[in-house]
Amino acid sequence: MVPAIWDAVTPSRLCTVVENADGISVSTIEHLMAALAGCGIHNALVVIDGPEVPILDGSAAPFVAGFLDAGLDRIDAPVRAVRVLKTVEVRDGSAMARLEPAEMLEIDFRIDFEDAAIGTQTRHLNLANGAFVRELSDSRTFCRQSDVDSMREAGLALGGTLENAVVFEGDKVLSPGGLRYLDEPVRHKMLDALGDLALAGGPILGRYTGDRAGHALTNRLLRALFADPDAWCAVECGPQTLGKLPGVGVHAGDLPRARA
Repeated sequence: MVPAIWDAVTPSRLCTVVENADGISVSTIEHLMAALAGCGIHNALVVIDGPEVPILDGSAAPFVAGFLDAGLDRIDAPVRAVRVLKTVEVRDGSAMARLEPAEMLEIDFRIDFEDAAIGTQTRHLNLANGAFVRELSDSRTFCRQSDVDSMREAGLALGGTLENAVVFEGDKVLSPGGLRYLDEPVRHKMLDALGDLALAGGPILGRYTGDRAGHALTNRLLRALFADPDAWCAVECGPQTLGKLPGVGVHAGDLPRARA
């Protein structure tokens, strides 16, 4: 058993990896975690027979579609959330991640790349009422062709193709069919952030802001939050709070039809 929790995360540059006390690890869990959180699933056992979650099309949509097709079971237990009580912020050079009090989960994100096809992108989203499934779930992971070349020279990403990531080169999109959204890269960064925040141990009630942030910085943010007992509290969600959580009322019709 490998717990999906913030303090089980081990250092990794390109994805989120969790490891148990016996040294057993599972990598690239962020898209699956985002799908669970975005569908309002708070109690799940993932059975996997390899060290990495399949990348599928590079987004969370195939997981979401599978969950909604299978149906969700409600259990007779309260949902406990993590309420942010004061602002917590971490930085790494020009990158920043911050959590601050809010009534529901909101995500603000900004990215800035030299590549003309990506450039500077910003987006804000309130995650209530199925917004994740509609707005973020089918946004794919992305990289530059130079990154692909470097990884393959190092023996990494050997199963990667233009079908499971958006690949950019300068002002060009190399992946067939182009982008699903003009701002697909920043949407995917928000998807990643939700997946990493889902490792808090319960839904977060707060506003997350990321500026060039990645997996490692978001995990550092959770560690900083939980290191300060005055910065958070656990709350049992009543009907009003439950209605503001991601995934409430989600159904198959919320999936972007072209990807469902």
